[in-house]
Amino acid sequence: MAKSHNIRTNRAQMAHARRFTPLKRAIKVPVWADLGIRLFAALGLVFLVVMIHWWDRDGLVDNLDGEVSFLDVVYFTMISITTTGFGDIAPISDRARLVEAVIVTPIRFAVIFIFVGTAYNFIIKRSWEKFRMARIQDQLSDHVVVLGFGVSGSEAVGELIERGTDPSCIVVMDTSAERLSHAEALGCNIIEADATRDESLIAVRIAEAQTVLVSAGRDDSSILIVLTVRHLAPNVPISVVVRAADNEILAKQAGADNVINPVRFTGLLLAGSAQGAHIAEYLADLASVAGRVQLVERPVMPEEVGKPLADLATGGKGLRIYRGGTTHGFWEDDAVTLQAGDIVVEIRPCGDDPKADGEIRS
Repeated sequence: MAKSHNIRTNRAQMAHARRFTPLKRAIKVPVWADLGIRLFAALGLVFLVVMIHWWDRDGLVDNLDGEVSFLDVVYFTMISITTTGFGDIAPISDRARLVEAVIVTPIRFAVIFIFVGTAYNFIIKRSWEKFRMARIQDQLSDHVVVLGFGVSGSEAVGELIERGTDPSCIVVMDTSAERLSHAEALGCNIIEADATRDESLIAVRIAEAQTVLVSAGRDDSSILIVLTVRHLAPNVPISVVVRAADNEILAKQAGADNVINPVRFTGLLLAGSAQGAHIAEYLADLASVAGRVQLVERPVMPEEVGKPLADLATGGKGLRIYRGGTTHGFWEDDAVTLQAGDIVVEIRPCGDDPKADGEIRS
């Protein structure tokens, strides 16, 4: 019965995702700019042919009245370029025929290719791109979902990209088209939707995500989003930003694995600066990939089992281990011997090769 219920739930989620496929990815040239460039190029070529025909109008004959006016030249150019060819105006001299064969015909092909290319780009290609993005959306897995692209969310995405995360593996959801345009410019997949709605999260395959970062700008919205995500993705790690200390417990109860309070972190930096001129600088150095050192969180390696935390295979400085839901510092007796399943937090110099399996840079 439970298995049948799960199957029905998964089918319902897939049906929601198929109906709601708004993922987008940045294009190199805006649509209207691309269209303007193509039209300008086509009109430029047409004007060039008009000038060539006007310069060589003595080689043309008008079978109607025998006189070739500028209007006749424009008319002849248009029917010539479009290969309509009524025959009422025709080249009669050898030079005019040579101009038609050597100069006008290549231009005619160029104009046709421009219009065919435009039709391909705006109809066929965009339909294909829409289909491709729907396929990408259906196959999303092990991706990073960022819910909220305000100050904290945008900084998090920038830092992820700096740390080597492929922007195409990041999905940004927000209700502001302006903020989403900045995420799209970075190469991220974007979706304009409400992160508190089940169908919005199902559309980005939240249950298949590697991790979820929540920064809605308001603590109540962020906590509601965490509740919704945890309901749909029981096993996906969730990090959330809250600004009021009282809401940290609520965020934990809602299902967040990590609760970040930027106000508290700022207080730590301020307190550190009061204790020493370089403590705040070092803390910021640890937090950013642009610094000289970095914090790394990873599973213990097989060759490290049985060794002390101070003797890591990577050469880093071990700080603490997480074992069975408890934390042990490098000075504690439990850190003397590493065990299988331990999670290690260490400091490494930036630039070290991060080859440890399952490694997470903090």
